Amino acid sequence: MPTSSIHVEAEGDVAVLRMDHGKANTIDTELCVELVERLNHVEHNGYRAAVLTGTGGVFSAGVDLRRVHDGGAAYIAEFLPALSDAFLAVFGFPKPIIAAVNGHAIAGGAVLAAACDRRVLNASHGRVGVTELLVGVPFPLSALEILRCAYGERRLTELTYFGRTYEGEEALALGLADELAEPVAVLTGAVALAAQLGVVPPRTFAHTKAQLHQPFHQRIAESRAGDDAYVQELWSTPEASQSIKAYVESVLGKR
Repeated sequence: MPTSSIHVEAEGDVAVLRMDHGKANTIDTELCVELVERLNHVEHNGYRAAVLTGTGGVFSAGVDLRRVHDGGAAYIAEFLPALSDAFLAVFGFPKPIIAAVNGHAIAGGAVLAAACDRRVLNASHGRVGVTELLVGVPFPLSALEILRCAYGERRLTELTYFGRTYEGEEALALGLADELAEPVAVLTGAVALAAQLGVVPPRTFAHTKAQLHQPFHQRIAESRAGDDAYVQELWSTPEASQSIKAYVESVLGKR
């Protein structure tokens, strides 16, 4: 089993959560569980804000599709609830949390970035996009509601249906990033923004954030159980397995 790794580094009152998991910070069950644990630690240990970032040239390349294919229905049943829990842990984090998008943020990686309050994107390297439909699997409800909150209804169908990825100025123009920064300044810029928001009294910020997110949390709460079961069913079909295998071989390269 892969071992997940998320390092927590203090930058004053800001906690930097740095994903360092395999070659491309791909998302598996272990990474999801650890992300929830790390955010819980940060929330209750005196930090006023957080930054989520990746390592090297990748923020996160999304779901570990090879693991999904090889693990089959049993792994999918374990993984998908953990994935939604991780997305919602970021989205529901009561303190400011900024994505320092140091490189590619694809599919689930793009959802993690969207779940943050703001996104600082590497101006020189890294594409952002949600490619699930190109893989042949549907989004969990939590992911769609997070994307809807971050990018709005009008952008949502374009982003999800076509699965394009965007970089730099185009990502900024579409609202996938709030700021662009040179590679050496992505993290420092995100930390500065987190510190700025962290000045707001914590209970005031948490309540305001909850008010802004309330419609999305409500839709998730009302429909997650039934929708998650159907999404799990669709991810587990032979057609989905074949589609995932074809995508891995054509886009990610053969083993």
